[in-house]
Amino acid sequence: MKLRRRRVTALLTVMALAVATAVAIGAPRAAVAWDNGTANTPPMGWNSYDAFNWSVTEADVKANADYLRVNLRQHGWQYVVIDWAWYYPGRHNSSPNQDGNLNPRLRMDANGRLLPDTTRFPSAVGNNGFKPLADYVHAQGLKFGVHLMRGIPRQAVADNVPILGTSCRANQINNNTTAAWLNLMWGLNMSNACAQAYLDSMFQLLASWGVDYVKVDDIAAPTYRQAEVEGYRLAIQRSGRPMVLSLSPGPTPLSAGPHVQANAHMWRIVNDLWDDWPGVNNLFDQLRNWATYRAQGAYPDPDMIPIGRLSKFGPNGSPRYSNLTPDEQRTLMTLWTINRSPLMWGGNPVENRASELALMTNAAVLAVDQNSVNNRQVVGGARQVWAADVPGSGDRYVALFNRDNTSGNVSLTLSALGMGSATVTDLWSGADLGTVSGTFTRSLPAHGAGLYRLSPRTTATAYTLTAQHSGKLLDVLNLSTEDGADVGQWTANGQNNQRWVFNDSGTVVNVNSGKCLDVHGGAVDDGVRITQWTCHTGTNQQWRLQDTGGRLQLIARHSNKCLTIQGAGTADGARAVQMTCGTGADQQWLRQAV
Repeated sequence: MKLRRRRVTALLTVMALAVATAVAIGAPRAAVAWDNGTANTPPMGWNSYDAFNWSVTEADVKANADYLRVNLRQHGWQYVVIDWAWYYPGRHNSSPNQDGNLNPRLRMDANGRLLPDTTRFPSAVGNNGFKPLADYVHAQGLKFGVHLMRGIPRQAVADNVPILGTSCRANQINNNTTAAWLNLMWGLNMSNACAQAYLDSMFQLLASWGVDYVKVDDIAAPTYRQAEVEGYRLAIQRSGRPMVLSLSPGPTPLSAGPHVQANAHMWRIVNDLWDDWPGVNNLFDQLRNWATYRAQGAYPDPDMIPIGRLSKFGPNGSPRYSNLTPDEQRTLMTLWTINRSPLMWGGNPVENRASELALMTNAAVLAVDQNSVNNRQVVGGARQVWAADVPGSGDRYVALFNRDNTSGNVSLTLSALGMGSATVTDLWSGADLGTVSGTFTRSLPAHGAGLYRLSPRTTATAYTLTAQHSGKLLDVLNLSTEDGADVGQWTANGQNNQRWVFNDSGTVVNVNSGKCLDVHGGAVDDGVRITQWTCHTGTNQQWRLQDTGGRLQLIARHSNKCLTIQGAGTADGARAVQMTCGTGADQQWLRQAV
């Protein structure tokens, strides 16, 4: 029987290698975010570290779960996460390391799986683990999470315990690496199949407790542990219970972007963030650099939100309310939301004041974090502008930041968003700021920010463009608001995707989407498709109008080629392309005001 199993295993290995080889020699594919249904939007919740260090108790966790249920759950806050060393005995603010004799002993089972300290978590007595506490959190309509240090306890290796369900022993799987700040664990040698077996057994235990979220530490930095990252992802998949996988600390190397995007739901992009302006200010560049790897289910993590009551038991300074000024706190929340960052609160919510609660419960602000697309930096430097698209509309979210040490104006040219004018709503205050045209400017305090929703309005005339050869209108097909959507012709229907605004800059902006008529990729060849794209300053979005005697040709400035219906097609949906200008009716357009 053992021989047969080995043959089957060998065959499966060969098949796996064949598949891997086939993938490797094929066309390269972009990494796809790992989707197990847990992180369709950025996770929102509370983590115990910033307030309690490793000394959080069961009573603290329950109190905060109660607070979230009453005050925050309806706003999307749902995770209650116990941070590091919950298996270390006692409660104080010293570092939870072991001495050379591996004392104090950690609480673990006979298979080297860590169990909660019962002095701080009394309901974990016996074999209960965190199940009673997780059940309590779930009963509040919330989700439960824990922190793990990468690897296996050093005392499990010293005791050479068996790995559950295998003939393996603990001393076969460690790789003799440990965290510089916590010596409790050895990393795992993932080239040995017994290491994965250990992780699988650990996550089976977590699943039996009802864990929904796992933060794994010492895995993203200072060394990115690629094989171990894959091992934790696989262990979650095999556990039978969907869990969020969060990686820590930072900064995760940008070179690991494709891998981490495909194997984790969130990963730290900086080291521990605390309540000081230089730390917050550093995040602007980091979030810009990581924007490429943000996707549904995959979120660069700027760390927990250091706002509210902090360091009750360390680990950073004396007990206090956040040292960030009110303006800096609003800036942090604005930066996090415009970047769709995970929102994991670090302060102690039960000690919130009205100001902290207001930051956590502004529905219009939280909607930016939970439901926006194409989040991007538009203007860099000390006076920054970020923007995002509002799905299903031509509206834009806009965040303005003043990183300077003195107050001043921050401005955005609306044409950068494909708008000539817009009505503006201040999302923090809810105030209607009226209509702005050309440039949107706000005066902001030092280290201050504003967050707004801009809805396109134009005092300029909107036009339809009718193709002479077919009598059909230039149309963004399928009413799409996405970058790269095809432009073609369609029978007149009175909808805004057939209406266009002509700007002095030469851009032609679709009324429905607020995006610009664009020669895709800036190519100059005949036949290149015409799309819509977020407006920018490139000449592939600038059009010269040539009067041909009652009709117009639209000529792309970068290529000097004409807007043309491909193949002179007459059917609905025939695509628009650029072609060398001629006299054909498929390049002649009638512009009419609507």
